[in-house]
Amino acid sequence: MLKLVQKFLQINRYSEIKNEFKDLFLSHPNYPSLFAITDSLDLLSVENAAVRVSKEQIVDLPSNFLAYFKDELILVEKAKNFVRINTIKKGSLKMSYEKFLLDWNGVIVAIEPNNVIARENLKIEFGWLKYFLPLLLLVGLSVFYNVYNPFSLVFLTTSVLGFMVSVFIIQEKLGFKNSIISKFCNLSSSSSCDSVINSKEGSENKWLNFSDLPLIFFGSSLIAILVQPLESAIFIGFLSLLAIPIIVSSIWIQKFEIQKWCVMCLAISALIFIQSVIWFASDLFTLSFSFNDVFPFLFSVVLLIPIWTVLKGMIKNVLGSENSLKEMKKFKRNYSLLNFLSKKVPYTNGFDDLRGLTFGNRNAAVKLSIIISPSCEHCHKTFQEAFDLVLRFPDKIFLNILFNINPENGENPYKSVVERLLTINRVTPGKTVEAISDWHIKKTGLKKWLKKWNVDSVSMMITQEIQKQYEWCSKNNFNYTPVKIVNERVFPNEYELSELKYFLNDFSEEIEVFEKKTA
Repeated sequence: MLKLVQKFLQINRYSEIKNEFKDLFLSHPNYPSLFAITDSLDLLSVENAAVRVSKEQIVDLPSNFLAYFKDELILVEKAKNFVRINTIKKGSLKMSYEKFLLDWNGVIVAIEPNNVIARENLKIEFGWLKYFLPLLLLVGLSVFYNVYNPFSLVFLTTSVLGFMVSVFIIQEKLGFKNSIISKFCNLSSSSSCDSVINSKEGSENKWLNFSDLPLIFFGSSLIAILVQPLESAIFIGFLSLLAIPIIVSSIWIQKFEIQKWCVMCLAISALIFIQSVIWFASDLFTLSFSFNDVFPFLFSVVLLIPIWTVLKGMIKNVLGSENSLKEMKKFKRNYSLLNFLSKKVPYTNGFDDLRGLTFGNRNAAVKLSIIISPSCEHCHKTFQEAFDLVLRFPDKIFLNILFNINPENGENPYKSVVERLLTINRVTPGKTVEAISDWHIKKTGLKKWLKKWNVDSVSMMITQEIQKQYEWCSKNNFNYTPVKIVNERVFPNEYELSELKYFLNDFSEEIEVFEKKTA
């Protein structure tokens, strides 16, 4: 399902947020539901709609959309005389409109295409090439210092290609996806590298499994040829011939047991077959090898196996930690848990009368209030997170910034910051954002800030407002800052304020249910 939605995003030019969608979707408490998809799209500010339409309206639908077909979520791409559907189980299929409409239940998810193409999307995904630059350098040095003939050059080329394909196989095995390789691996409905590589035919309980063998073989072959080209190539040709039964076994498993073709596995098989045929047909064909012929390859094998075993273990530990983090995120994104940890504000009388700095939609379902102090270091982060939320979801969040500072404390130099912020907000509200951003985001020093944001005088009304906010905080024993309040409940410290975005739809639904009950 994830791959389908990611492809859907890519078609609509949202490639830059595919990975972010993956994190949100997999950690969603309702994964893998339709709501988890739409909610994750909402969090990424992707305009979307999940609706049921009549089948006659298919001509009016976008050129691509997600739909439920035979109780399975699919990606639909419309053409003039047919539709192409991408399914999780059967890959890409082409069918007539009549056949599609027969088993489509009318439910779709559509998104607004991205008309702003990011700079990164204009680049072809060849970032992995930088990892092969050291390899190309070693090959160049070997060609410069050693003598190569056509036979050894062929084996050098096949070994380099085999090593690269082996790396891609390992990536697929460990779950690292490459969009270019994925296209080759899913050329038809009968091909799937993932199905073959991650099948149970490999020995997962052993320290080396079937998918590691190409990496060990071609890695060792490459090192041996770079050190001793001709002699190593002859021995590797002999080993390739011995590997023919393994190739036959691999093809048998793909054809008759898994019933899916792995393009990368077939490429590995083809390279080994080419090496064996060239060795067998050459004038260098021999079955006797000296120790010097065998040593470079054996040394490379002994070197690579422990290195790869340790490295693979480290990678799996990192991936395991990431999976644990996703599970923790899913746990934290449970709205019931947030409600349980959120405590009601003890004393709410007079709260609506407090006049702070306000941003966003006053009619929003989420009313966020932060109580901060200009002398508080942690308040810088709280303000930035709160302000970022409003900028990202201006229609869904209303932000009210209040201050907890004693107006009678003349020795507090930061009192002037609050007085001037509230004065600027009342006299020249257009400059409020710049003034508070200079303090909490740019972290301008006190003297410099006071010099830039000088006001003629502070009215008695401003002083009284600061007093009201201070007294209200005292009644609730808010003797600290920052305090984060969402819909008259204290936002729990176990959550970062930025995580509030995960619950915006939950708050909206709660308000709707409450309004229906009281109507």
